[in-house]
Amino acid sequence: MKEPAAPRDPYLVKSVVHSSRILAAFHSSGEALPLRDVVQRSGLPKTMVFRLLYTLERCGMVEKVGENLYRSSLRPLKPRLYRLGYAAQGTDYQFSKEVSAGLQRAAAAEGVELISVDNRYNPKIAQRNADVLVREKVDLVIEFQTDEQVAPIVAAKYRAAGIPLIAIEIPHPGATYFGANNYEAGLIGGRCLGRWAKHHWHGTVDEIVLVALQRAGSLPQMRLTGMLVGMKEACPQLETCRVTSIDGNGVLGDSFEAMRRHLRVSRARRILVGAINDPSALGALRAFQEVGRTDACAIMGQNASPEGRAELRQPDTRLIGSVAYFPEKYGDDIVALALDILHRKPVPPAVFVKHQLVTPDTVNHIYPNDQLVQMVNA
Repeated sequence: MKEPAAPRDPYLVKSVVHSSRILAAFHSSGEALPLRDVVQRSGLPKTMVFRLLYTLERCGMVEKVGENLYRSSLRPLKPRLYRLGYAAQGTDYQFSKEVSAGLQRAAAAEGVELISVDNRYNPKIAQRNADVLVREKVDLVIEFQTDEQVAPIVAAKYRAAGIPLIAIEIPHPGATYFGANNYEAGLIGGRCLGRWAKHHWHGTVDEIVLVALQRAGSLPQMRLTGMLVGMKEACPQLETCRVTSIDGNGVLGDSFEAMRRHLRVSRARRILVGAINDPSALGALRAFQEVGRTDACAIMGQNASPEGRAELRQPDTRLIGSVAYFPEKYGDDIVALALDILHRKPVPPAVFVKHQLVTPDTVNHIYPNDQLVQMVNA
């Protein structure tokens, strides 16, 4: 069903709006720009920019200083300070902490105001926070909340207020998605897990356990789908292996309890574990350690969180790898995406981050500064 178009402002003169965007493209007095730079900074079509520059030149507001160079005759327009709303997933979660810290740095560097609230991993609080950001009349919202069932409700609040939305990791209707390429990240981890089983166990595996985050919905679930496909691709003997899914809620404690319950009934001697994220991977590992069955498992995480990287550095760990998402780098790209949206530049419906496999052999190469950070924070 097609969404209704935003109401048109009958008093808005589009040509004046477009002209102001042309003049705002000149950032300093005397700055001379070629046509292509004015097009890029204004976000307007090339033919429109050319006609507006010609008109503004005739009006004495722009002067042509070369065959293809233009200079504003006016003092540079002071850019309006944008106000971005940010609803964090939860300040108690390391992945969310790193995203939040990166966003704060990027917003400060770009000179935009960041109005932050904390969803606390709670769907009811996420809905209340949406109302708060609407009342704040922010220009755009960056939403990081985990519950797929709440996503349409939250998105509808912003849509009704005419506020554009960027959704981190969990899709929201009408929002620009930013985050993991879940299936590809799963494939990367699954292939590694399959190769490990082929090399160490000659492909003889009794069970595959997937530790899920069910309330996050179908897109994050594709991470586990990709992991399963990757395992079987790397080790075809796994095609007939029993597959069990348990819900760890994406956190260490719940994943520990879920795996603990499963190990009470499973007598499998060799188990491959694919986890939705590192907290779930570590929770599963702790359950195997508790019952003295560590040698029975090989576990793959996702996110390459600091806790996961610390485990990868442990001698003889059964966390054989984790797929990195680099949340510490999210901020720059998200703020740049937000400004493109606010400047009405064309943006893709989904922006995926790059992923990289991290193993005990590569963790110090990919994250060489971890020990330095730990010393500073100690």
